[in-house]
Amino acid sequence: MSKPFIYGLLLSILMVIAPHADHLPLWVSTLCVALLLWRTYLTYSGNPLPKRWLLMAITIASVGGIVINFHTLFGREVGVTLLMLLATLKLMELRAARDAMAMIYLACFIIITNFFYSQSIPTALYMLATLFVTVTTWVHLQAQRIALKPRLRIAAVLLLQAIPLTLILFILFPRVQGPLWGMPQDAFASSGLDDKMAPGSLSRLSLSDAVAFRVTYANKIPRRDQMYWRGPVLWEFDGRIWTPGRTASTTPPRFTELGQEIDYSVTLEPHNKLWLFALDVPNKISLPVTLTYDFQLFNKEPVNARLRYEARSNLDYRANAQEAERQIQRALRLPKQFNPRAQQLAVEWKTSSANNAAIVRAALSYFNRQGFQYTLEPPLLGINGIDDFLFETRQGFCEHYASAFVFLMRAANVPARVVTGYQGGEFNDFGNYYIVRQYDAHAWAEVWLEGQGWVRIDPTAAIAPERVQRSLSAALQNNSALPFMARDPPQWLRDLRLNWDTFANQWNQWVLGYNSERQFAFMTRLGMESITWQKMAMSMATGVGLLVALFSLFMLRHLFARRPDKVQAAWLKLCRKLAKAGLPRAAHEGAQDYAARIATARPDLAEDIRALAANYTALRYGIAHNSEEAQKTFIRRSSQFKART
Repeated sequence: MSKPFIYGLLLSILMVIAPHADHLPLWVSTLCVALLLWRTYLTYSGNPLPKRWLLMAITIASVGGIVINFHTLFGREVGVTLLMLLATLKLMELRAARDAMAMIYLACFIIITNFFYSQSIPTALYMLATLFVTVTTWVHLQAQRIALKPRLRIAAVLLLQAIPLTLILFILFPRVQGPLWGMPQDAFASSGLDDKMAPGSLSRLSLSDAVAFRVTYANKIPRRDQMYWRGPVLWEFDGRIWTPGRTASTTPPRFTELGQEIDYSVTLEPHNKLWLFALDVPNKISLPVTLTYDFQLFNKEPVNARLRYEARSNLDYRANAQEAERQIQRALRLPKQFNPRAQQLAVEWKTSSANNAAIVRAALSYFNRQGFQYTLEPPLLGINGIDDFLFETRQGFCEHYASAFVFLMRAANVPARVVTGYQGGEFNDFGNYYIVRQYDAHAWAEVWLEGQGWVRIDPTAAIAPERVQRSLSAALQNNSALPFMARDPPQWLRDLRLNWDTFANQWNQWVLGYNSERQFAFMTRLGMESITWQKMAMSMATGVGLLVALFSLFMLRHLFARRPDKVQAAWLKLCRKLAKAGLPRAAHEGAQDYAARIATARPDLAEDIRALAANYTALRYGIAHNSEEAQKTFIRRSSQFKART
């Protein structure tokens, strides 16, 4: 094997393993790079490859390191790590063409593993470039005498020829939900909101600009301060952490629709949790979900793939105006041993207020007038965290205000609960939809008031109204901790980002979002009725068969074409002249042998016939001097030839 081929193979392996550096252990990445550099040096210097015992020792030590690092030899992460190590180690024993073919096949397989971690457009383009390099290397292995440019052209043609087959398989191959490779427990990552809230839990999310979901409104668009996307509802408090607790009722929620009906569609990014997000409060959704008593939407299974659904919400509503007593008691529970100062303050409000609505106003006034600050970096709190926050630090993020407010309400005997989710969103005027990101995560409160039911109260709005009305960045005095694009970047940069998001959203909708439902809908539009997997398989087999047949006919078209050959026609005419002169050509005789026999039998024709036969052979089977002018000259001379008897 030539050095250029080995360099191409090294480049292919480097390109397929490079994206895995982010999630491989540092020692594995270092070892892979060291092995690649070692193999490059051996190729350049011509030194012999290492002994097999040394490679075996490195392999055993590497597997032992993986076991120590991961505590198992099963799972996606372990499998990918082993593939990276084995690919680079295999390069150290690359001796025969069989080894090279194994490396090329392995490189193609490793390309797939990169999509376990990212299926974005940049990843797809990078993997396409990697595949092009790998195919070029394979072409070099099959035809090492071909120059670089022809190899690149052949590789490009092969990839282009694969596009129709790829489209047929993409459209007709059954959609599979779930992991294609790996253990179920490590197939999906968890991101976004959790089902519990503690100081700092939401502020950490605000450091991420990852997309949580995208929203397209069908008609009316609500004001930004009405965009409360309801997620987990938290009832239980242990002095530090809020959790949902055990569900106290299986009764469907009751609410009265008072107005402001909004229709919209949500494209939810995978977050490996059951809950979906909808505007307060949802009354209709296109999926078979569960709407709990506290208006949470739960999917039947964790959202491990991008999910799209239509929904309708009423922004003006009255929820559970006649609340069950056990729900009231659940919304009043408090750990009495914590935060005595906050409990005393709430009792004072209870004593001095005419009703529960007045207590709510007193709490909001307290937050508004006591010098509280809205910040991503609040001081640490002690065991009585709410007391520390209310009377000492007075600095916090939305979870601090929601937690303290609900605690005060319960201490004042006002039923209350914490609601987490997202608030607001960024409008993409290029794609005409809203983008809700992780830094839009928010927490607010709900109190139950007699005759009104559950009423949303956002204490953050009393401290930093800009957070609800404009954006998180506008509400912070120091927004340097936020991601750069969340800090009001230049308009041109924002436009560039939104354009890219529009393109990525189309990719998500029509490529990554092409699930079984969309596949069946597409086949129905094509006229296929009563769609079954058997029909899909038959359609796919038929499409692939037709494509292969058409491609084969195209490649073999020269066998069926009857293109006239003027040079051959002139030679055959000359042969007929000689046959009439008593010198017929035998069926097995070539032009040169025929001319030699005529020269022996008719010396007077020897010079002319030898020249014509040599000229015919050069034009018919040679490459040089095969121009249109040379063909015309041969045709003229052969027609002028006289076979005298």
